Amino acid sequence: MFVATLIANPGGLDASLVDTLRTAWGGGAVAWLSDRQAAEFAVDAAPGNLWAVWDDLQALGVDLVLQPAEGRRKRMLIADMDSTMIQQECIDELADVAGVGAYVADITARAMNGELDFEGALRERVGLLAGLDAGVIDQVLESRITFMPGGRDLVATMKANGGYAVLVSGGFTAFANRVAKALGFDEARANTLKVADGKLTGAVVEPILGRAAKVATLEEVSALLGIGLGEVIAVGDGANDLGMLGMAGTGVALHAKPSVAAQCDVRINHGDLTALLYLQGYAKAEFVA
Repeated sequence: MFVATLIANPGGLDASLVDTLRTAWGGGAVAWLSDRQAAEFAVDAAPGNLWAVWDDLQALGVDLVLQPAEGRRKRMLIADMDSTMIQQECIDELADVAGVGAYVADITARAMNGELDFEGALRERVGLLAGLDAGVIDQVLESRITFMPGGRDLVATMKANGGYAVLVSGGFTAFANRVAKALGFDEARANTLKVADGKLTGAVVEPILGRAAKVATLEEVSALLGIGLGEVIAVGDGANDLGMLGMAGTGVALHAKPSVAAQCDVRINHGDLTALLYLQGYAKAEFVA
C-alpha cells in the first residue's frame, strides 16, 4: 500500500485536481491535512505514470510524493542548515560584507550543485575571509539570516511526538549553534572558523564536516537512539546532502539544486518545511507551535 501526498502553498491546492488524480489512480478516500494546501489518499500500487504526473503538477505549483504507507512517522530528523532551515548561505553573507560576495556565491552554487569538491571549495571560500572582524558574524546573524518557513513547526511537532532533531551543516558552528537553539534542535554539528586576535584567519578547523560527516552523523545518532535508518527523515538541498538523503528512510530534497533533486524520489519545490510533517501524515491541526 502506498500513500500519495499533494502539497502546495496555502490556498494553492484545488479539490477537483486532487479528486481527478485519485480517480485516475483508483485511490481511496481523500484525507485533507490542511484545507487547500495538503491532501493524501492511498493507492494499492505505484502508478506507472508517476513522474509524468509529477511534471504536470509542478507546472501548477503542486508537489506530489508517493511513498509506502507503512512507517511514515519518523523518530529522528536530520537537517541541513544553509538554504534549508535558513533561507541564506552563511558564507555568502559573510563574503558579501568582506567585498567578495559575487565570487564566493558562484563557488557556493557550483559546490552545492556537485560541480566542485565541497572540502576544497570551502577552504577556498574561507580563505577569502581572512582578516574579517569576527564580530561581523553577529551582525550577519541579526540582520541577514532568516528562517525557512515551517521550521519551528517541524521541529516542535516531531519532538512532541517523541522525535529527536539534529542540525548538521557544512557551514559554521557560529551560525549553526544559534540557529539550532532558536528552532529547538537537540544538537548541532558544523565546521568551526579559526579566529585570532578577533579576526577570521581564513582557515577552518580540520577535518571538514562535509558529505561523509553528515552520513556518519546520521549513523551515529540513530545508533545512539536505538532506531533504524528507516525511522529517520532527512532534508537538504545540496550535493553534500545526497549521502544522508539516500540513507534515511525518507530523504527530502527541499528547493534543491536540479542535479540534486534529480537523484531524489522525494522533492519539495513549492511547499515549505511543514511539507515534511504532511509527508508523515500529520494534519495541520496536530502541529505544535
